[in-house]
Amino acid sequence: MRYQAALRPDFFPIINDFSRSAFSPREREFQVKRYNFPPGMPSPRYALVAYVKSPAGEFVEKLRRELHPDLPHLAAHLSILPPRLLQGSESQAIEVLERICGQEEPFEVMLGCVETFAPVTPTIFIRIEAAGQRMCQLHEKLNIDGLQYSEEWPYIPHLTIAKMGAEHLARTAYETARKRWDHYSGTRRILLEKLTFVREESPNCWVDIAPVRLGRRLVSR
Repeated sequence: MRYQAALRPDFFPIINDFSRSAFSPREREFQVKRYNFPPGMPSPRYALVAYVKSPAGEFVEKLRRELHPDLPHLAAHLSILPPRLLQGSESQAIEVLERICGQEEPFEVMLGCVETFAPVTPTIFIRIEAAGQRMCQLHEKLNIDGLQYSEEWPYIPHLTIAKMGAEHLARTAYETARKRWDHYSGTRRILLEKLTFVREESPNCWVDIAPVRLGRRLVSR
C-alpha cells in the first residue's frame, strides 16, 4: 500500500468461509444468495480482492505469522476495491462488477520492494512495481454506482504483509521483512484473472460472496 501519495490503510483480514466458498467445483452454477440483516444491525462493508495463492502469497502469510503471531490467519490478497459500504443491494453491486470486469482482460502485476506506511499507519507492505497503473484504472472504473465510495486515502496498489500494533514495531518488522524479501527467490509475478467480492460479517472476519472473473461474465445466464 502506497507511499508519497501512498497513504491508505486499507489493510483488512480476510478469512475464507469454505462452506460458502466462491470457488467450489460448481463455480459456474454459483448463485448469489440474498442475506437478511436484522433491523438495527450496522450495514456491513464490502470489498473486491484478488487472493495471492502463488509462492509469493505463501511467503507473505508465513512472514506475517512470524512478525505478528497474534493475528488470525489472513489470506494474502491485493485490494481492488478497499472496504466500503454499498449504496444499493449486493445483487446490484455484483451486476456492476460483472459488467465492468467482463470487459477487462486478465493482466499480470509485478511485486516490488518492501515499504511501510509508518508513521501514518504501522503497516508493512510490498509495493506493486509493474502494472500498478492497470490496477488503478480498474479501481477507478469500479468505483461507481452502488460501489462508489469516498475513500480517505489515494488508492495505491500493494500487498500487505502485516499491520503492527505500534510505529516502533512497524520499523523493526520492516527491517526484517525487507531482508527476507531480498532473499526470496520465487516468482514475483501475479496474474490477476479471478477476483472475489467479500463481505465483513464481524470485526476481522470476511467471507466470500461471489467470484468475479476478468474477461468473462460472472454467472452463466
